[in-house]
Amino acid sequence: MLDYGLDMSGVERDLALPDLVAEGDELDALVSAQSDWSKPTPAAGWTIAHQIAHLAAADANVLIAIRTPDAFDAVLKQAEAAGSQYADLDAAAGAAKPRSALLEQWRAGRAEVAAALRDVPLDHGFPWYGSQLTAALMVPLRLMETWAHGQDIFDALGVSHPPTGRLRHVASLGVAGRELSFHAAQLPVPPEPFRVELTGPDGQTWVWGPEDAMQRVQGSALDFCLRATQRRSRAETDLTAVGKDAQKWLDVARVFL
Repeated sequence: MLDYGLDMSGVERDLALPDLVAEGDELDALVSAQSDWSKPTPAAGWTIAHQIAHLAAADANVLIAIRTPDAFDAVLKQAEAAGSQYADLDAAAGAAKPRSALLEQWRAGRAEVAAALRDVPLDHGFPWYGSQLTAALMVPLRLMETWAHGQDIFDALGVSHPPTGRLRHVASLGVAGRELSFHAAQLPVPPEPFRVELTGPDGQTWVWGPEDAMQRVQGSALDFCLRATQRRSRAETDLTAVGKDAQKWLDVARVFL
């Protein structure tokens, strides 16, 4: 089981799944109150409708992967044929639907995904893009993507997006994805352990890594999540790093696969 090399042994599904549902419900409350989904978002060429369509399409693919894994080959072939335009084409197709139909599709898909991820064993593997995944990784991944694309919509509407304790799942993915970040940037993965200390929304400190690590990252959990999902540049955050490799990590940080 590859799970993209991410150690998700600390995932507590009983906590993560309700948080996934809550994240979707919060975004639903925002977008369902908007009659015009044609407003552009920070993602080039994507409107609010594109963002929701992307989330809905991803949910549909999760269900295919879990329920009919053999059929996921067709999804992979479609992605390969479209290349770098895959996400844009998928989002555009969904955005062309009537707002009411797209909203209903997204709501139904969210509910089905939550139910499917609740029933499948945490260590049960199913196919995904370029690897195998388990529910232990997919639950926080769906939450992360909902939060990140939701941030684009909050930004587009000029509405404050208050951080919640649900960000801990996103931050955990960001920390676990350090090696992925270096691989994606075609850089050697630092062998040293890292220490990450983040201030959560309620003032609590979230900590990963040994206390005596020489490579260290500190700052707010919100800014770390915004950086790891590439919603903000490093200069737009309060994050600080000690050590050459920690500095480089903040430059190339990513959590999406």
